[in-house]
Amino acid sequence: MTWETGDLVIDTARQRLGRVMDHVGNRLQLRPPGGGREWGADPAYVRPAQEDEILRVSRRTP
Repeated sequence: MTWETGDLVIDTARQRLGRVMDHVGNRLQLRPPGGGREWGADPAYVRPAQEDEILRVSRRTP
């Protein structure tokens, strides 16, 4: 699957929701939707975020 900047995804290796910020080599750079430190993710372990996952995180973010 091809990921676009801004897509909300789940990094299944870390069980974290992230927004695609960039592609660096063969890795994706993800950042928590509310901001914070980016991390590198292997695209093989990334899937689209489901609406319930997005809502769950948005409720925790002030």
